[in-house]
Amino acid sequence: MTDGSGASDDLVLGDVAPADVRVRYSPSPTGNPHVGVVRAALYNWAFARHFGGSFVFRIEDTDVSRDTEESYEAMLDAMRWLGLTWDEGPDVGGPHTPYRQSLRHQHYADTAQRLLEAGRAYHCYCTPEELDERREAARAAGKPSGYDGRCRTLTDEQVEAYRAEGRQPVLRMRMPDRPITFTDLVRGEISVDENNLFDYVLVRANGHPLYPLVNPVDDALMGITHVLRGEDLLSSTPRQLVLHEALRDIGVASGPLPRYGHLPLVTGDGNRKLSKRDPQSSLQLYRDRGFLPEGLLNYLALLGWSIGEDREVFSMAEMAEAFDVTRVNSNAARFDLHKAEAINGAWLRRLSVDDLAERMVPHLQSAGVLADPAPDADLELLKAATPLVQERMTVLDESVGMLGFLFAGDTVELDEDSVTKVLKPDARPVLEAARSALAGVDAWQTEAIEAALRAALVDGLGIKPKHAFGPVRVAVTGRRVSPPLFESLELLGRERTIARIEAALPHVPAA
Repeated sequence: MTDGSGASDDLVLGDVAPADVRVRYSPSPTGNPHVGVVRAALYNWAFARHFGGSFVFRIEDTDVSRDTEESYEAMLDAMRWLGLTWDEGPDVGGPHTPYRQSLRHQHYADTAQRLLEAGRAYHCYCTPEELDERREAARAAGKPSGYDGRCRTLTDEQVEAYRAEGRQPVLRMRMPDRPITFTDLVRGEISVDENNLFDYVLVRANGHPLYPLVNPVDDALMGITHVLRGEDLLSSTPRQLVLHEALRDIGVASGPLPRYGHLPLVTGDGNRKLSKRDPQSSLQLYRDRGFLPEGLLNYLALLGWSIGEDREVFSMAEMAEAFDVTRVNSNAARFDLHKAEAINGAWLRRLSVDDLAERMVPHLQSAGVLADPAPDADLELLKAATPLVQERMTVLDESVGMLGFLFAGDTVELDEDSVTKVLKPDARPVLEAARSALAGVDAWQTEAIEAALRAALVDGLGIKPKHAFGPVRVAVTGRRVSPPLFESLELLGRERTIARIEAALPHVPAA
């Protein structure tokens, strides 16, 4: 809500009771889910949960040239992973099955016929060549180049002549000769002049229904009360509102017209629209890197909306409670990867140690660090090591580089750059002194390990702490950067620690 009075909710709801709110998420299954589309799903989900209404998941799969079953399954898997549960849709069912457009063709055919019989739509016999010729002529004359209504008032004789030529008509919507004005929930009042409203195609000549027909028909039949979608679809809204009016006139739908809110675009580098071709747009990329669904959704929520009170980290339950679509910013929202990582890191630190360790397991297994299934001993070691990295991680995949050394046995792969920069000739006496000191530690615990190494390297060799432990860290972990050294050595154990120091000595060049 905008304030405690509920004034914003009243503006958004109109005559719709909160529990009767129905929104939908209706992606097309073409390729990997796009983060901008996921953001739209999140806003719709939060809108429905805020009012206690229904969130409908509908698949728009009528584009047979692009839609694939693999993408459909990926879409369902993505929604499950994100935790955006739906009240009606695939795998759940509901009163308006089926929830895939490819299975609803009879609805579209019946509605198209009723629109034709009622005079709200008409057959157009113009060929593509004729349409192109007239558009070019209109442009040359400085006039709008949309469809000119040539077939609006054909006589029976003209229709027969076209049919005799073998022409197959498309079905066009008859647009009114008046402006269309509506209140966008994000952008305020919008009005489109009648000179920019052209009769558009509902059904192709081959009988295939198009998006401008099937989308509003499904919204009407499913009782959708609010449509929150990307601003790239704003230009189609006046046409859809006219169709919704017609659907009520012919008895296909009843109740108030749906209210629309058009969400800002998500942009990438150069403030260009983040397209499906941009690697940064793929939801799978963030799953593979180890973003938490909680963290990714939290960040996507911030692309155009804020919970207020200078808060950036919040749960989806908190978002749903506070969500107010009228507070969505109409300006484009830039996807900032570093900000997304920071938000995700904050969520990693919110997890319990056991939860974080469990979530790291698939990434460690995928990298070959852990076996699948992992031995109980390795899982216990992982839990013990988790507190060492929890404050340092931003994504789960970083666990491979941070903790992989713990599961490498007596030898660990040494990073070449770290060897070159740290394991120089003067590192030999450091490693030899560390080996001797660690062999004499009585109780293999962090405090005793630290004391022994400080005595041998800082006091004994006179090396500053900043430089004393670098060679030991590289020898034991393989990297210049690792979790806290002394705690890591305790977890690794005496035998493996000493074995790795000895294995690293041959990599140190002679003086």
